[in-house]
Amino acid sequence: MSEVSSINPYTGKTIKTWPAFDLKLLDATLHSCDLAQQRWRQTSLSQRAALLHKLAQVLSERSDELASLACQEMGKTRPSAKAEVEKCAWVCEYYAEHGEQMLADQAVDSDDGNTRLVCFQPLGLVLAIMPWNFPFWQVFRFLAPALMAGNGAILKHASNVPGCALAIESVCQQAGVPDDLFRTLLVSGKQANVLIEHPLIKAVTFTGSTDAGRKIASVAGGQLKKTVLELGGSDPYLILDDADVALAAEKCVTSRLLNNGQSCIAAKRFIVHDSLYGEFAAAMTAAMAKKVVGDPMLEGTDIGPQARPDLCDELAAQVEESIRLGAVLVTGGRREGSTYWPTVLGEVRPGMPAFDQELFGPVAALIRARNEQEAIELANASMFGLGAAVFTRDTERGHRVALALEAGACAVNDFVKSEPGMPFGGVKASGYGRELAEFGIREFTNIKSLLLSP
Repeated sequence: MSEVSSINPYTGKTIKTWPAFDLKLLDATLHSCDLAQQRWRQTSLSQRAALLHKLAQVLSERSDELASLACQEMGKTRPSAKAEVEKCAWVCEYYAEHGEQMLADQAVDSDDGNTRLVCFQPLGLVLAIMPWNFPFWQVFRFLAPALMAGNGAILKHASNVPGCALAIESVCQQAGVPDDLFRTLLVSGKQANVLIEHPLIKAVTFTGSTDAGRKIASVAGGQLKKTVLELGGSDPYLILDDADVALAAEKCVTSRLLNNGQSCIAAKRFIVHDSLYGEFAAAMTAAMAKKVVGDPMLEGTDIGPQARPDLCDELAAQVEESIRLGAVLVTGGRREGSTYWPTVLGEVRPGMPAFDQELFGPVAALIRARNEQEAIELANASMFGLGAAVFTRDTERGHRVALALEAGACAVNDFVKSEPGMPFGGVKASGYGRELAEFGIREFTNIKSLLLSP
């Protein structure tokens, strides 16, 4: 891979081409990064917080430019892209304001005269292997806590968003991040193992597909390196027999179409009580059919293209196979180039791709349930466990059902979303470890016990 190209998925035209990173320079590059991290770990928490405040300021100042880049490189609509950049500034501010408290030494009660402390120390250089669907947010939700904790960061971004990857490096430089404390390396996925295995890389964080996560975990595990994995999802949303159908349809459609349907934590399987199935299906279908599909750069566009043609091919194949196995096409099922129209599949059952697999695009799978218990069983009958939601007019019932769902995050009468103050991650084939909140900042620290005798 001597060159890396950025291609607009809506037009199919090449935006720009850059030289790929030369792996012959890897040792020298990582040694420079390691030296930068060794200096950074000696800085005070207040100094680190000041840098994060500056990062937030630069992100806000450049939000229009960065949003346009995301629209061009992966087809994100402009409002969605702008909101993503603003969220990156939010996470920087969050850790600037709360990081010092999260990393403060914790005293442990003792009655023998000794002092016992738990300390949080940086690990070193952390490799981030990040996906294309949220090209800025996925990076900054890792980078902000990593820098606050005293670590350095190496980014291997998805190959179809090199412009975004380099823009993040530019933002860091403008904000005053020390030279080589953060570096973007334009390498291929096949070359990622070389980075993981390098002795100066101390840990790995990965967001992406379950299959890729297994491979990364295997390589990192062979080197005894800590990993955090945020993988795929097929999030179930349960519409119980006492749900507010209008509210449920609104929230479910919003979640399903988030980021052109390309979100790990988007609603994907809609498990509806028999008594409300027809009403909910009609409400969802009407809402999906109203969405404007087109150029993501234009104001008023709700749905842009899938990020790559092969991803659209895969989505179409999953829909077609589900229909062949008995699912009913209610609306949509149309594609043009890399664009796939909002689609509703009815009468989905286990054994169909729409039930068993992750559909990474604007396709909703409607599933019937006879009662609450069957709805829970259908929700949990998945290899994934990232997010889930419950719709009911009884909050206590919603709480009880949410606790029964196998997922890293659950919502009642709303859709699941990530935010700086709440831990984020999954169970089962959706990965392990947590990002965000105090849990995320401590994932890549040495949690050290100290015993001090007088």
